Amino acid sequence: MINISEKTLKGYKFIDLFAGIGGFHLALSSLGAECVYANEWDKYAKDVYKSNFSIVPDDDITKVDENTIPSHDILCAGFPCQAFSISGKQRGFEDSRGTLFFDVARIVKAKKPKVVFMENVKNFEIHDNGNTLSVVKRTMEELGYVFYYKVLNAVDYGIPQKRERIYMVCFRNDLFFSSFSFPKPFKLLKHVEDFLLKDENLVKDLYVYRSDVFFNQRLDNEYSNKSIRLGIVNKGGQGERIYSTKGIAITLSAYGGGVFSKTGGYFINGKTRKLHPRECARIMGYPDEYKLSDNKNQAYQQLGNSVVVDVLQYIAIEIGKALFSEPNIKTA
Repeated sequence: MINISEKTLKGYKFIDLFAGIGGFHLALSSLGAECVYANEWDKYAKDVYKSNFSIVPDDDITKVDENTIPSHDILCAGFPCQAFSISGKQRGFEDSRGTLFFDVARIVKAKKPKVVFMENVKNFEIHDNGNTLSVVKRTMEELGYVFYYKVLNAVDYGIPQKRERIYMVCFRNDLFFSSFSFPKPFKLLKHVEDFLLKDENLVKDLYVYRSDVFFNQRLDNEYSNKSIRLGIVNKGGQGERIYSTKGIAITLSAYGGGVFSKTGGYFINGKTRKLHPRECARIMGYPDEYKLSDNKNQAYQQLGNSVVVDVLQYIAIEIGKALFSEPNIKTA
């Protein structure tokens, strides 16, 4: 998470849909915006959200009356990727019915926030032969918004993790905002080793001692902005690969098996282990004071499902720039 001194979103209010453990909340609040509503169905994620923000997220979004949601300027949503049932007329909003994006759309329709800020998996761009993205774009335009999207990789924004996600930013088209552009990438200066815990007592139970650990002949003495595979355990399937801490992390996952499940294995101090939840949190941009679940399995899953806070912050900075020059239009 980056330190931001210029609070360009101060005075703006946002809501946090499909909130998870609060990545959007951290990013938007770091620029001065205030969260006035959150929604998350998973009870364990809700507990973590509450412990960090003192806000209890609302339940099942499909049962929420959109008119009861507080007025807000920015709607944030990391909604699940689902296929749409397309009508012959390609009607946008109506085509989105039956999906969780429809719940985002109906809230947008009712509350008309200035900005809609959404995130999804990289494959969202090509999901259902591009139809899924097309329906979302068409829906937002139908609701009166200018639609921008781009796939960004966390490794291009200071985080040593290959994590490509699609980000969608929509501005209400009556705002006459200055032109928006996604943040420019920059050179990676840190690697996995810079995010590791120093206290061995915290990670000692994560080391793996097995006879079927095999290393390749690659020397672990060079830095890279890519993952560096050094060896494998067992047959080298997913969750059985060993990487150097002088490279970047593989994509953290909420699911998957193998002895190094969800994080991958890393060669550290002459031994191999998976990452600790706190190390995963750091590689997702969460500060050390952020409270994680006491249940390690839940922590791994929640972080694997989360968003990279730094990337959201850089995008939010650009949103702030675009809004800064808007005329004096009454807030939502």
